[in-house]
This record gives sequence, structure tokens and C-alpha cells, in this order.
Amino acid sequence: MPGSRSPRTTSSRKKQHVELAVSRDVRFQNKLTGLERIEFVHNALPEIDLSEVDLSTTFLGRTIRLPLMISCMTGGYSDALRINRGFASVCEELQIPLGVGSQRQALENSRYLRSFTAVRACAPTIPVIGNIGAAEVVRLGSADAERLVEMTEADALAVHLNPLQEFLQPEGNPNFRGVLAGVERLVRTLPVPVIVKEIGAGISGDVARRLIECGVRYIDVAGAGGTSWAGIELLRRPQKDRSSAFWDWGIPLVTSLREVAAHRTGSIPLTIVASGGISNGIEAAKCLALGADIAASARVFLLALRKGGVRSLKRLIGQWEEEMRGVMFLTGSTTISDLKKAPLTSIS
Repeated sequence: MPGSRSPRTTSSRKKQHVELAVSRDVRFQNKLTGLERIEFVHNALPEIDLSEVDLSTTFLGRTIRLPLMISCMTGGYSDALRINRGFASVCEELQIPLGVGSQRQALENSRYLRSFTAVRACAPTIPVIGNIGAAEVVRLGSADAERLVEMTEADALAVHLNPLQEFLQPEGNPNFRGVLAGVERLVRTLPVPVIVKEIGAGISGDVARRLIECGVRYIDVAGAGGTSWAGIELLRRPQKDRSSAFWDWGIPLVTSLREVAAHRTGSIPLTIVASGGISNGIEAAKCLALGADIAASARVFLLALRKGGVRSLKRLIGQWEEEMRGVMFLTGSTTISDLKKAPLTSIS
């Protein structure tokens, strides 16, 4: 597939993205997710036993242990193989889904192909999500699209919408005319579902409506309040070009989630992934009560893997699981369906 950037540039950029994500404070500076203003209504008479709480659910046709996913992150450079193997082994053991990073580099050459193929090799039974950028979708042929799915033996292909990142990226491709038509083409032709996701600036109600009208049934809102990809791209620029005007651009997670969830109707079986700054299991549970079907996070899990390897990552996910279990017990929810109906209150 033709492209304006060399394979070497793509790989080095991916490496730099990960290094900045773990070594610098790339969070939003003055904008929060909105989850801090929402609380569950405590149920002092839950009338259930803690042992009755069941966090399992289904996602992409597979049963998962809890409604949590390690979101699309990396691939396509030397150290990505180690990172993705670590993620995949933990996700397989804990039975939660995993998304890979953009597979653009693998369409350019096969040098780092194993950083993508190793995921399914290490995780044969969990949902795996492939990934490609919106700008690439415009010119992505059906053969290349199917190749992306086959490469990871994916249960779905994520198309990430990142106009802000492409606008700020020194070597970016801010050519988005035709993206919606490209997404619709993938929905019609791919043998697996298409998940459309933002990467931290949020999806509005209007964008959700247009996606649904072209057949998309999986949306990852990826709202603002967590990692700022605008910030990461600004840090990649020379110091003299680092205007911070767009660092906090985006729709907060809660706002985006509510707007997208409003488009779910009885006739539209929309599956919603909530991501964008979720930092613990209580916040993940709040997202489900706000309308999400599954919560996802990325940087916090990358930091855990980097700090203490798979043991640290497993410990963190186990902590989130226990927090979600506690929320369900304290709201009288025995199933995820019950949790979605748990009452919330807003705080000032």
C-alpha cells in the first residue's frame, strides 16, 4: 500500500510514542474525564453475598472474565514483540481482551511482523482486536484489510480516528476526506466486526450517529482526560514549535460516553467501549453504569508492565477486578447487567 512515510520512519515513530508515554507526563493538563463528579449510590442492604457476584460477560462472541480490555497500544518495532507478548500472556491467563497497535508498519514490510502475530500465538482463546488508522482506511484495499485481520487472527478490526494527532504529528497525514466511506466499505466486506475508536479526544453524538448509519455497531469513545496524544506529538516537535494550545483538546470521557450511549436503541445493538483516562476498577464500573459494555485502558497497564513485568501487570488487573467486585456488592449487583442499572449520583 503506498504511503508518504518510509517504513523506517513508521517504526521509529512507534518506538518514540511508547518511550514518551512511559517516561513523560503526557496526561491532560487541565481537563478531567468527568468520572470524578459521579458516585454510585451506596446500598446498605444489598441482599446478596459477595460470593454471588459474577463479573463475566461476552465480547465479540467470546466469554471474558470481566468487562475490561487492554486497549490498542503498540507493534511494528523491535521492543514491541516483548511488550505484546507480555500483554498477551497476561490477558490469556486472566481471560480479558487485547488490542494491538496500528498495523500500518506491517503493511509496509514484514520486518516486525512477529510483534503482531505473536499476540494470537500467546493468547489463543481471548478476543483480539487488530488496528489501522483512519487515514489509511481511505485507500485500504479489501485484500490488505483482510490481511490485517488474518495477521492477528483478529475477532475485530479497530479503525482509530486520530485527526488531532495527524494534525500535530510532524510527519502526519491529515487527509481525512473519504474516511467514512472507507469505514462503511470495511463494515460491508470484512468477515469480522469493525470497531471505530478515537484515541483520546472523544467521539461526539453526531459522529456516533454517522458511524451507526453506515453500519458500525462497535464504538470505543476514547474520551479526553487520560493520555493526551496531542501532548505526545507536541513533545516530539522541536522546542520552538511546542505550542500547548491543543494539549487539552477533546471531549471528556463522560460527555462522550453519554452522547454515544444516547444513540443505542432497541433496534440498534450497539456495543460501547469506554476508554480515556480510566485509572481503577471503580471508574471502570462507573463507565458501565453510564452505558458502556466494557471498559478499556492502555498507558496505566503499559506502565505496570514496564515497572514490574507480567507479575506487576497481573497484580494491577487483579486489583481492578477486586474493585469492580466491591462496587457490584455495594450496589446489590450480582451480574454486569445489574451493574449497568446501578444508580449514580452527581457531586459538585
